[in-house]
Amino acid sequence: MLRSPWSPAALLLVLLMALGSVVMWIGVPLGLIYLASRLAGSSNPSAGPYVLVLVGLPIGMAIVGRCLGMLDRAHSRLTGRADDTRRPPAWMRSMRAERGSTRRGGVLDRVMIASVAIAIVAFGIWFFAFAGSSLPN
Repeated sequence: MLRSPWSPAALLLVLLMALGSVVMWIGVPLGLIYLASRLAGSSNPSAGPYVLVLVGLPIGMAIVGRCLGMLDRAHSRLTGRADDTRRPPAWMRSMRAERGSTRRGGVLDRVMIASVAIAIVAFGIWFFAFAGSSLPN
């Protein structure tokens, strides 16, 4: 049974996914850089803050990504678009089997694509309009 994707609960989940994508692309890196700057005692720090950012970035993004996946599955269940059929992994299928895509994209796919597109446009506007030149006059 399909339910309206425009219900308040479904829209709240989409808003949370949009917020989560901003946290994933901006909040996690900036938070780790801020934390590393607080751990560094001088302008020439040891390897600790660098390792924190290097290790913490993929871990933080994986955690946020898992949360976004949970929100997407909740949205699919709420709107009745959840596909609960079990399919064998791709590596277990016959090489002669039909090669059609069996995955239906959820709302999270569209939210992430929109967030990346907005980030690229914002970067382009900043770079060409506000960044200025670093070349000497």
